[in-house]
Parts: sequence; C-alpha cells; structure tokens
Amino acid sequence: MSEFRIHHDVNELLGLLNVRGGDGAEVYIDLLQKNRTPYVTTTVSAHSAKVKMAEHSKIPEDFLRKYDELKSKNVRNLDPLVYLLSKLTEDKETLKFLQQNAKERSEMSANAASSTTTSYNVPATSSKMSMQELEELRKKLGNVTASSNVPQSSEVIRKMLRDRHNKKNPTQPNPVFPNWVYDRPALIGDFVTSPTPVGDPVVAIGTMPLAAQEQALVEDLLYVLIGVDGRDIAAQPVLGRQSRSFIVDPSLDMSIKELVNRILPVASCYSTITRFTEEKSSFEYGQVNHALTAAMRTLMKEYLILVTQLEHLHRQGTLSLQKLWFYIQPTMRTMEILASIATSVDKGECMGGSTLSLLHDRTFNYTGDSQAQELCLYLTKAASVPYFEILEKWIYRGIIKDPYSEFMVEEHELQKEKIQEDYNDKYWDQRYTIVQHRIPSFLQKMADKILNTGKYLNVVRECGRDVTCPDAKEVLYTLKERAYVEQIEKAYYYASKVLLDFLMEEKELVSRLRSIKHYFLMDKGDFFVHFMDLTEEELKKPVDDIIPPRLEALLELALRMSTANTDPFKDDLKIDLMPHDVITQLLRVLAIDTKQEKAIINAEPTEVSLSGLEAFSFDYIVKWPLSLIINRKALTRYQMLFRHMFYCKHVERLLCNVWISNKAAKQYSLHSAKWFAAAFALRQRMLNFVQNIQYYMMFEVMEPTWHIMENNLKSVKFTGNLKPMCEWCFTSKKTESSCLSEHVDALQSDSGFEATISKFDSNFSTLLLELLDKLSIYSTNDCEHSMINIIYRLDFNGFYTERLEKMAIERSQKTAFSVGDLSCRAAPHPV
Repeated sequence: MSEFRIHHDVNELLGLLNVRGGDGAEVYIDLLQKNRTPYVTTTVSAHSAKVKMAEHSKIPEDFLRKYDELKSKNVRNLDPLVYLLSKLTEDKETLKFLQQNAKERSEMSANAASSTTTSYNVPATSSKMSMQELEELRKKLGNVTASSNVPQSSEVIRKMLRDRHNKKNPTQPNPVFPNWVYDRPALIGDFVTSPTPVGDPVVAIGTMPLAAQEQALVEDLLYVLIGVDGRDIAAQPVLGRQSRSFIVDPSLDMSIKELVNRILPVASCYSTITRFTEEKSSFEYGQVNHALTAAMRTLMKEYLILVTQLEHLHRQGTLSLQKLWFYIQPTMRTMEILASIATSVDKGECMGGSTLSLLHDRTFNYTGDSQAQELCLYLTKAASVPYFEILEKWIYRGIIKDPYSEFMVEEHELQKEKIQEDYNDKYWDQRYTIVQHRIPSFLQKMADKILNTGKYLNVVRECGRDVTCPDAKEVLYTLKERAYVEQIEKAYYYASKVLLDFLMEEKELVSRLRSIKHYFLMDKGDFFVHFMDLTEEELKKPVDDIIPPRLEALLELALRMSTANTDPFKDDLKIDLMPHDVITQLLRVLAIDTKQEKAIINAEPTEVSLSGLEAFSFDYIVKWPLSLIINRKALTRYQMLFRHMFYCKHVERLLCNVWISNKAAKQYSLHSAKWFAAAFALRQRMLNFVQNIQYYMMFEVMEPTWHIMENNLKSVKFTGNLKPMCEWCFTSKKTESSCLSEHVDALQSDSGFEATISKFDSNFSTLLLELLDKLSIYSTNDCEHSMINIIYRLDFNGFYTERLEKMAIERSQKTAFSVGDLSCRAAPHPV
C-alpha cells in the first residue's frame, strides 16, 4: 500500500468516525507505516470473513445481498474491508466505541431530520412572492428532490455530469448531442415498446401444426435477436438498470417453448449492450467509456453478421430451431460477458480509471478461460487508449489535458505567491492531487510516482522552460505490468533529475541554503558582532517605539562592514518584528489543525510589552520555485531557532559586560570584596551555562545535521523538504526569563544585596537541576543519547551529580508506589 493510500484511508476513517483534534492523522499514519504487513486476499479468507460478518448482522440476508451488490459493482478492496471488519468484531473495546459512535451519529441524524421536516407554506396565488421567498422555496424543493429515492433518468444524469464538468472547466464546456438523438428511440437499435398492444394475431400459434410453429418462432427469434418485437415474442419495458425480459405466447408447444427460452437470454444481453453503448457514447460519460462502447460495437458487428447469415438460411428454408440454437451458442458466451461488463459499469457508475479497474479485474478473473480473457483484454486495451494518452502528457511533459475529469491526477487553481505568506499553505500538496476512485487498479502501486513525475515537470514548465522526456514512448496496456511500470519509472527519474538540476544549478539551491544558514543559524560571527553593537540601544526599546526603517539601515550597514558582504543573496534578508514571544509563536504553530487552535489564536495578548530584543527576528525573501522547498513553514522553523539563539547571545553579552564591570570591585577592601564573591561565582556559573548551551546547539546539533543534509544534496536524485532540527531547545527560555523578571524589582528595591544574590543563586540552581533532570530522562527513555554531552558539559565537575541521582531515586519510588497502588485497586477484595 502506497504512502498516499495510507494518508487517504486514515483521513477518510477519521472523517467517518467524526474524530477531530488530538494528535491528528500523522500519528496513526506513522504507526501504520511502521507496523504494516502485506495482506493477500484469498478465496478462503474472504469467504470466512463474509460468513462471520453475516453472523454478526441483525439480518444476514440483507448483508449478503449488499455484499453481492457491491461485488457486482466491482468495488475495490471489498474483501480486505470485510476481512478487517471481521477482525474488529473480535475486539470488544473497539466494538463498544463503534456502537457508541453509531448511536451518536444516529441521534444527530434524527435531530437533523426532525429539524428539516417542516411544513412548506406556499403563499396564496393572489399574493406576490418576493425574490427571497422564491429562492427559499426553490432550495426546499431542491432538497426534497435530492432526498427522494426515485431513480434518475438518463437525461437528468447527463445534465448533472455536464453541469459538474462545466462548473469545473468553464472554458471547455462539454459538447452536447442534439435532442433528436435521444428523442427518436427507433434510432437506438433496441426494442421500441408501445404502451398499447398492436393487436391480437388472427390465428393463435398453438393451433398451428408443430412445423409451422417452429418456422414462426425462428422468424420471431431472428427479429428479437436484433432488438425488434416478434409476433409471438414481445419484449417487456425495462425500469432503471434491470435486464430485459420477454413474454412468449402461452399457447406455444412446450418443447418449442423450452428451446426458445434458452435462446432469449442472448436477446436480453443484446438489449443490455445496446442500451449501454447508446447511453455511454455521450460526451458526459468520458473518453474511456466512449472507447469501451466503440470496442463493444466492433464486437457486436460480428454478432449482427451472424444474425444476418442466419436470416439468409431462414429465407432458403434450411434454418430450424435446433440449427439456430446450434449456431448461436458460440456467440452466447461473448454476449454474456459483454452484458455483464456493461451492467457492472452501469451499476458502479464507473468512469475513467474506475472503468479500467473493472475491466482489468475481469481480465484477470478469466485466467482459466482463454477465450473470455482474450475478449476482456481486447476491451481493456481499447478503453485504456484515451486514459494512457492523458497519462503520457502528464509524465512526459507535466501537462494535464483531461476534459472529462477521468484522470487520477486533478488540478486545482491555486496561487503560488501565497507560499511566502501562509505558514500552513499546502500548495505542493493541493495544486495537484490524486483522486482515489480514478486510479486504475493496475496503476495503484505507481500512483505516487505518477503524481510526482508530473509535478516535477510542471514546476520547471511554470518557470518558462519546455521539457519533454527523451525516453517518451507510447504506453500500452498489457497483462505484464512491468512494461508500463518501466516507462513510468524512466519518466520519474528524468523528471526528478530535471527539477533537481534546475534547482541546484540555475536557482542555486545550495547557495541559498548556505545564505539562510549564515543569518538564521548565526554562521557569520563577525556580522552579528557588528549588528548587535549597532542595534543594541535600539533593540532595548519597547517594540512599539522602534522605527523599522532605522533597523533596516543598521542591518545593511552591518552587512557591508562584515564578511557577509560577499553573500550574493544578502539583499533578500529582511527585519521582522514579531507580535509574540518565541514560546507563544511555537505554541501557535503547534496548535494548527488542533482543538486548541481557535482558543490560542483568539486569546487576549499578554499585558507584558515585548522589547525589541524579544520581538526581533529575520525574514527572508524566497521566490518561485525555491519557495516550494524554502517555504513559510521552513522559514518559521528557522525563525524560532534564530530567536532562541539570538536571545541567548544577548544574555551572553550582558554577562560578559557584567564581568567587565566587576573589575571595579578590586578597589574595595578585602572585607567588602567578600560580599561580591557569591555574585561573581553566580555570574560565572550563568556564563558557563549559556555558552555551553549555545555550543551544544550550534556545534553538536545543527552543524552535524547541516553537513549531513548538504552531503545528501550532493548525491540525492531528488529532495522534497528540509527536516526540522533541534526542536527541543525552545523549552527552557520561557522558564528562565520569567524567573529573572520576577526578581528585577527586588534587586532594585531590596537593600540587602547579599539576600538578592542568594535568591538568584537558589532559583538558578533549581532551574538548572530541573533541566539536567529532564535531559537525563530524554537521554534514557527516548534514546536521545546526544543529550548526554550537554549534561557532561554543564556538570563537568560532578557538582550536580549527587542531587540528580537523588531526584532519580525519588522519581522511581513514586512510580513504583503508583503502580503498586493501581494493582491493589485492581485486585479482588476478599469476601
């Protein structure tokens, strides 16, 4: 099962179960991909699963009837679905949840039905209806019409399909046959049934001699076999998709009647095929169905030639009923298969890829019957020609020309400019999407590659370059899948190479990424020294008092004065003053597509005014097509990393300035200097912490990851996105800054300098111990072994080791107590 298929099925299931929020579909998708096993449907497993589900149904007959109906429509993955449902019946907890879910959904449906079943008050004829009242009445009547179970006529279905297509493709309306094509039933070639009988025969056929009866019935059958009523055999009107039935004169001799009834199914098949070919030949049903009906008509010519030859024999007086039965038998199998396919396509409302899936499955089902398989193979090859023509344009040139919405890939009108604006924009995922029911079953495994092949070529085409695959060959349907699979793979690798070369060479992707690294990951040290020296006074102001053009001017000055001046993309770097601190920004991003999203977005802003240092961030201008990779989502991640490290760098500069100012303490006496010993030690511990945290983030997390990514880019055949790095490092900043802000006023008002320093020391030690303890848990439980390095750096002399071991023992004791308490509660009480 492809990755796309897993995404599609999980999202469909979440929608059916009405599951919203939480961790989303990604968690379930990851679990399924890690734990999936191949499942092969066998006749035995499918039959046993069907029996088990019938036993669990309230009315087994209804379940089996529905199963047979879906089977006749060639519903994809029906047997695996039934097998899954049979397995779910063995899980009591899942059954309980599904029953509760079904109950809630039925109650909601009942409430909705009760709210919609209102009486319609039509104004009196004397009163004049307003436009609003007329529109409301039209909507109500439309709802009533849509909810009715009356089968829709072919004309209504054609109009619905035509309107749907014209709405989707307003510039390419569907061609329409003139009305006389449908209004003159005698042109169709099927039986023209009259509501009133033509008239009773003068002589009842049962009173005639046996030989005369046989000759009369032979002539009748020759008419009936080509869709014309006979004298003693009359076709019954058909409703919907039912098969044609016939009435034979009851006075007919029983031996002749028995033989006639054996031949009449051929006439019924002819009627089914004729009605199908006439209906599906309309433009509204698409090119695949049109090609299928053309192939069926070709096969029907042989049938009509046979009937013509039999009629010639009848005119010569050499055709008996037995000979007619003998001559018609080889054709019966062909007519049965054609009628069965026509019925299944009609019942399943198949178009495009779904029609090809049905034909492909039928071809494989007739593996033991060479004649039937050859017939189905001929139909599948003929019907697949227009579909493969669309496929070739897509995988060889990146163009979709699908006038009747049959192809598996669907195009949506989206503006690529929004990629730079919207964090959660899904241009790459939504511009071209796969429509599941349009994928032919024989292309299911290749669906992802087909989608991406055209996407890659389309990106290059939108940049004004025409591309055509040099290995382009005609794709033909065959039972050997490897033939067209190889063609698709060649096209995929070519498209991947073209796009990669285009991005790497012409659009300089690697150079762009290095430029982003220089600024967002603080790779250019001298630039940041110049920049922070120039902007320090400005950034200390409240964010509302900062003048952005002044910051932009200082940024340009810092760029010109440092080694960043050699960066050809430095002019794309911009200043961005964010409305929220980095923690709030992170929470807002994590809340996207969750239950908390609306609450966090609508939450009132905090009363604390941000300084320029807290709100400052860089932004970067990226144009198409690099914006597919370096999109707003990726830039936001870089922004959050930068804001965290930038503030850490600011704190380091403050501590270094404190160290410089501490030199003035040398002028005090030895007794007075002792007061500053604790402050000096705390300053050094803080500086050691900040410097080691920065070193770990930059040189042990981001730098190695960056080198891995850069090396992969040199050897990759294609890359789609950049993985986020070092996401854990945002958690500590909020705790530290909030704790320090609580004591700023105390430092200024408290006359006891020594007491204030003691509070800072106590709070800093507590927070540092908590951080080291969390890192220790992550390094052991989550196997994040690289975090051990930062623990060793921060606890290089073992100063915190004893207290960390004590916290670990206390945590294990609490866990053991909790487990013991639960086991005591679960144990049965003595009587």
